[in-house]
Amino acid sequence: MSALADRPANPVVGRRAVHESAALHVTGAAMYTDDLAAHTAGVLTAWPVQSTNAHARVTIDVSGAYEVPGVVRVLTAADVPGVNDAGIKHDEPLFPSEAMFYGHALVWVLGETQEAARLGAERVAVEYEPLPSLITVQEAIDAGSFQGIARTVKRGDAASALASSAHVFEGVSEFGGQEHFYLETQASLALRDSEGQYFVQCSTQHPSEAQEIVAHVLDIPSNQVTVQSLRMGGGFGGKEMQSHGFAAIAALGAKLTGRPVRVRLNRTQDITMTGKRHPFHIAWKVGFDESGLIQALDAVLTCDGGWSLDLSEPVLGRALCHLDNSYWIPNVHAQGRITKNNKQSNTAFRGFGGPQGVFLIEDILGRVAPALGIDPMQLREKNFYQPGQSTPYGQLIKDADRLSTIWTQLRDEADIDQRRAEIAAFNARSPHLKRALAMTPIKFGISFNFAAFNQAGALVHVYKDGSVLVNHGGTEMGQGLHTKMLQVAATALGLELHQVRLAPTRTDKVPNTSATAASSGSDLNGGAVKNACEQIRDRMAAVAGRMLGLDERDVRFEGGYVTGLGNAEQRLTFAEVAEAAYLQRVQLFAAGYYRTEGLHWDPEVMQGSPFKYFSYGCAASEVEVDEFTGAYTVRRVDIVHDVGDSLSPMLDIGQIEGAYVQGVGWLTLEELKWDASDGPHRGRLQTQSASTYKLPSFSEMPAEFHVRLFQNAREDGAVYGSKAVGEPPFMLAFSAREALREAVAQFGPAGHVVELGSPATPEAVFWAVRAAQQATADADDEGSPVDLADRSLAATT
Repeated sequence: MSALADRPANPVVGRRAVHESAALHVTGAAMYTDDLAAHTAGVLTAWPVQSTNAHARVTIDVSGAYEVPGVVRVLTAADVPGVNDAGIKHDEPLFPSEAMFYGHALVWVLGETQEAARLGAERVAVEYEPLPSLITVQEAIDAGSFQGIARTVKRGDAASALASSAHVFEGVSEFGGQEHFYLETQASLALRDSEGQYFVQCSTQHPSEAQEIVAHVLDIPSNQVTVQSLRMGGGFGGKEMQSHGFAAIAALGAKLTGRPVRVRLNRTQDITMTGKRHPFHIAWKVGFDESGLIQALDAVLTCDGGWSLDLSEPVLGRALCHLDNSYWIPNVHAQGRITKNNKQSNTAFRGFGGPQGVFLIEDILGRVAPALGIDPMQLREKNFYQPGQSTPYGQLIKDADRLSTIWTQLRDEADIDQRRAEIAAFNARSPHLKRALAMTPIKFGISFNFAAFNQAGALVHVYKDGSVLVNHGGTEMGQGLHTKMLQVAATALGLELHQVRLAPTRTDKVPNTSATAASSGSDLNGGAVKNACEQIRDRMAAVAGRMLGLDERDVRFEGGYVTGLGNAEQRLTFAEVAEAAYLQRVQLFAAGYYRTEGLHWDPEVMQGSPFKYFSYGCAASEVEVDEFTGAYTVRRVDIVHDVGDSLSPMLDIGQIEGAYVQGVGWLTLEELKWDASDGPHRGRLQTQSASTYKLPSFSEMPAEFHVRLFQNAREDGAVYGSKAVGEPPFMLAFSAREALREAVAQFGPAGHVVELGSPATPEAVFWAVRAAQQATADADDEGSPVDLADRSLAATT
């Protein structure tokens, strides 16, 4: 078999392919999980009874629900034949006796119609015995309320290095979470057949784990449960874990009633019941030498886990592994811990802790650059990793020189120096509008931190007519994974794209799959699909060799035809060879398998090489800020990003653009607010819809948006030399936040340190502008320049 990264002549990978479901998407013909329910006879609808108390023991009387016409059943803890738990840590009761957050689902009502189920839920009586509640991260820290395992990453002697550093700064960086706001809310449809087996259609990124959760709730083996993920209307990590409980509710309802049961949350239910990106509170201390090189970092990262663990431990682990971003820090001591409080259980979100770790170092560099008297771009570039250096957790930085190369290419292509001069001239003549241009890099590790997840399977069928059907373990949520897998299969078998079809992801075709997450979907499933296709191709090559009178090693597959090396005139169609192989009793199907090699990781000491490789990129963002309102626009964005040798360039560019905009949303727009008062609605999420939770829209898109893929970037050891693309470009959005910081600084005196809230909403920017203007007034009153000596930056961002 060929090396994993090698491409044959005229491959289908690398072409600008249209998303395999694009026509269905734009015509409205694409089916999603709840659409399937609409085409299923006799379906019951499940509706939750949600807690109106942030923390309380509950006593529930469901009798009133049965008085509502159309109510069929109320599901309670007494109905669970197996384990009453929706998670893998056994800390998420499916039917709780203690409400752990405002909006917690307590019981579920099944109705003939959605309206009947809703009215039945209103008639369920809940008595609350209130218990003390913790809402904010600070409340949990003060109460010493933590969960999970605390971790520490360390290298060198941070304390001694700080003591000997020429410049020492300390501060707190605190930033909020982010709502996934996928277009399709959580949805499941469960059916029980005459043999007692369950078929669950689920909008999930992790069908195998959904299968396991359904099985343990129903107390049956996994081979009696099949989970299918047809497609998702977005996921972003929100359907990696939190979809499982809804699948279990639907399956339990199907068991008890013998009828199909659907769960489909409305938007308010989805936002108030499901977890978000993890907010963090980070206290830090950092040291620099006289030239601006980082000497040491000491930090305590506190991750807001919510009411249960979910994926908080690996999220924290990845944050600790990305707090260096692209910078060499010789001495590091970083502690991580997870709070437990009475909010939704926070979960995976694009970047999976990486953005939170990157936030720390980018916030530090942005804040201290003026105090050091060094241009922020220069400060970043001079601290880049160099070849031969390793991360704080001990992994060698492979291709470290790409950072500087991409940075330099972007700086030249985007005319950064000339534009900064033009911006300085604009700012000099514009008292009320200020502009700035900032650049930030990203180095992001690719692989699951948990080594066992770095494996995948595929099942490929070649039919006698030469058509091909591909099954693999990855799920499609709009990101284009299925399209890439079609391109991989067509390339490996020497076919055109239209000759290959992809089947929906389901657990009875490919078992024990990993979640489609960690940006690893193409790497893992692509390796498995290629492996299966090459097994079949090698068998067919032997058949074709006999038909062509050639050594099988000289047989070539390309464009749907089979020829011999140096004899392109004599050729057969792929279908002719497939038919002949069948008649010769040659196997035309194969199970493919792939496991990521070279990984080792010790979570106890947080040391090893957990990542197959690093993805690199740089972004330059130009913004304009209004003094009077704090409103801003992102005027232009330029990005150069490393995706290796792209499997599908158009899809990859779309992923980069979307990730950047979603990152800008997290950093500048999307603000989650809970009622932290002592009133009757303590713990209630106040931003429950698009009217109160601001998402990026067309109006936030930059007028100029330039994205280029880094060239000559083959990644040895990855499928057809490609790299991951889903998560890394999300963190390119830090360039927009840093540009806002620099624009705000233009309203203040030279050397003014801007402490910018996160998200940096127009309100936060307005107050930062006011602080800068006050600093100017104070400097004028004192009649002296701003002191650039060491200072505390302890005010919370």
